[in-house]
Amino acid sequence: MRTVLLFIFIIGSGNMFAQFSARFVVTNIATRSNEDIYLTGTFNNWKPQDPQYKLKPFSGGRKSIVLINLAAGTYAFKFSRGENKLESTADGRDIPDRIVEVNGDISNEYTIAGFKDDYPEKPKQYTASPQVRIMDTAFAIPQLNKKRRIWVYLPKNYQTTGKNYPVLYMHDGQNLFNEKTAYAGEWGVDECLDSLQDQLQKECIVIGIDNGLDKRINEYNPYDHFQYGKGLGNEYVDFIALTLKPYIDSKYRTRKGRDYTYLTGSSLGGLISWYAQLKYPTVFGGAGVFSPSFWISPQIAVDAEKWDGMEMLRFYFYTGGKEEATSVPDMQKIAVILQKKKQSQIRTVVNPVGQHSEKYWRQEFPAFYKWMANNWKE
Repeated sequence: MRTVLLFIFIIGSGNMFAQFSARFVVTNIATRSNEDIYLTGTFNNWKPQDPQYKLKPFSGGRKSIVLINLAAGTYAFKFSRGENKLESTADGRDIPDRIVEVNGDISNEYTIAGFKDDYPEKPKQYTASPQVRIMDTAFAIPQLNKKRRIWVYLPKNYQTTGKNYPVLYMHDGQNLFNEKTAYAGEWGVDECLDSLQDQLQKECIVIGIDNGLDKRINEYNPYDHFQYGKGLGNEYVDFIALTLKPYIDSKYRTRKGRDYTYLTGSSLGGLISWYAQLKYPTVFGGAGVFSPSFWISPQIAVDAEKWDGMEMLRFYFYTGGKEEATSVPDMQKIAVILQKKKQSQIRTVVNPVGQHSEKYWRQEFPAFYKWMANNWKE
């Protein structure tokens, strides 16, 4: 049976610093009438069974919760019945985080198609191709005092030629090559490149960097945030430019120049890819910026306006028309600013039916790779 959610915000007037109240109402829960339902999201660090976020009985057999003193901003959330009992699709697959922007009165309806524990967990398959290997399970990140798994994709003919190759650095390494490690679906980068590199005769090395799990939002955000805390994006970008890239260049046959060094990521990974090229324009020659989280700080537009370097800026911007309401205008705003720079090569792509998920980023990746490869001079 489907469960229908009515999501009601009661918001008072005021300036950008006003505090709001938000009421979540879950209706039609006959099959779950004796079980507790919890709200989990960025406002409680994704705790799936937080007693303070348990929905209470509401009129008409429904359950609800009211959040008070909620600051204006963008929030991600899901509904849960406890640990490992998040809502899911009707066949038990993970759903993308629900996103809501609090900036005025809002009323939305949602449907819960199922919960993860309603479906037997199917073992995930190991899908990485033979070209993928783990370079290190605990590569040191001195800038963050952390260690991280690093993946490497090498072209098929790497071992049989003496060629040097461009390098693409990608974030969220767990999701790039292997369904077994992917937490939200796999990009299929290895399978894509196995085919595309044969067609284009333009090959590259791909370096995948695992994210920091619960620290992901901090490490991929260069700006401090009132809700999420200190931004560690500067340190993370320093790690790629000053520690990881020199190591990769010493260990593998790479083309070391900026024009052969790119970054790509999605969501917050798109944000940090964009930021990395602005901060290190002599190191990185371009970036694939997929569904970027430009909502996270107004400083993004300020930094884009202020940038006055002489290097060529190359950005491939992509977002989906079915993502958060501000995704397309936020991306287009930054793209327009950058197009006015002394040297820029900007492509913007909007998929009208695209949602905020790996499925759509995987679909767009081949077009990005062709765009990137066209910039490599033989």
